[in-house]
Amino acid sequence: MAFGHSTGRSRISLTRSEVTGAVGDSLTVLPIVVALALVTDISLAHVLIAFGIFQIVWGVVYGLPISVEPMKALAALAIAGAITYAELALAGIILGVVLLTIGLTDTLSIIEQWIGEPVIRGIQFAVGLLLFETGVGLGLSDPLIGLLAVGLVGAVIVVGYKNLSAIVVLAVGVAIAVYTVGVPTPQWPGVPQLPPISEALTRATVDGITAQLAMTIGNAALATSLLFSDLFDREVSPDDLSTSMGVMNLTAVPIGGIPMCHGCDGVAGKYEFGARTGGANLILGVSYIALAFIATMTLLSAFPLSVLGVLLIVVAISLGKHVLRSQMRWLSIGIGLLALVVNLGVAFLVGIAVHLLLTRGAKTHTAAP
Repeated sequence: MAFGHSTGRSRISLTRSEVTGAVGDSLTVLPIVVALALVTDISLAHVLIAFGIFQIVWGVVYGLPISVEPMKALAALAIAGAITYAELALAGIILGVVLLTIGLTDTLSIIEQWIGEPVIRGIQFAVGLLLFETGVGLGLSDPLIGLLAVGLVGAVIVVGYKNLSAIVVLAVGVAIAVYTVGVPTPQWPGVPQLPPISEALTRATVDGITAQLAMTIGNAALATSLLFSDLFDREVSPDDLSTSMGVMNLTAVPIGGIPMCHGCDGVAGKYEFGARTGGANLILGVSYIALAFIATMTLLSAFPLSVLGVLLIVVAISLGKHVLRSQMRWLSIGIGLLALVVNLGVAFLVGIAVHLLLTRGAKTHTAAP
């Protein structure tokens, strides 16, 4: 199994662009893990350590600015109170086994031909819409600071330093949080306390696994693979991505992490803010681990999420614009809108069915005398 094919370009670079690009992936991580820490029993420090470890691992393995982010369907259920921390952890372990099996048996390379490029583009567009919706919601949580962040992003872009906009706006958010609650004292995270999962196999767990698996295959494997081809002209197979996600979840959850995946939104975020190599992963990974020692709930609860919301909108636009490359633009847009109204898993399955019907009908029409 080869994780991507090198084109002779540098796999690891530690330039300023990699530093600014690293911020792009954190935009899809920090709002979710902070929300999880506020409403569940997860240990924020251990979650950040797990993210840091695997940012570094996959940055080195792939040599690309690959994303490491929460499994959003499961995270959303946990934030909403629909599943417990124990159910979340068990779902991550089960999905780890499933994804590892799928990747090692090259299952996605077999079924990918039945899914079609417009469906994958639709998933990219859907994730862009969902990120845009989330970004607007976060931005409106504090409109004044949100407008300040919009102004800062615009000003930095106007003077020709778009990549630095993320760093500037994030620094403002940190300054506001520190001003509000003071400088935190570093703390040793200690040993992670895992939840009891022996009785966590419930209907809610199964429903969460089903929704997440469809989303992971569509967004984290197929759409991310296509995005690497679009942005970097690099071949990273969906089965390699599935394998690494399986390994990641089977390792991360037992050390106090949460279910994690790759995702086209995180890749788009890193690229939009300048990352071009796995160096962005090393920078972000070390930053996450360092943050784990000072990430007190007091500090993070004071961080203005409206700042992250504005940057999330930038990432959403960067990702969503790839729908313009679709061979069936109307179908891709329809999948995105359906995901916004229902959910990504349903939109993915409906998109596959519609695409198969259309392509089968076209082949039948062509074959008719």
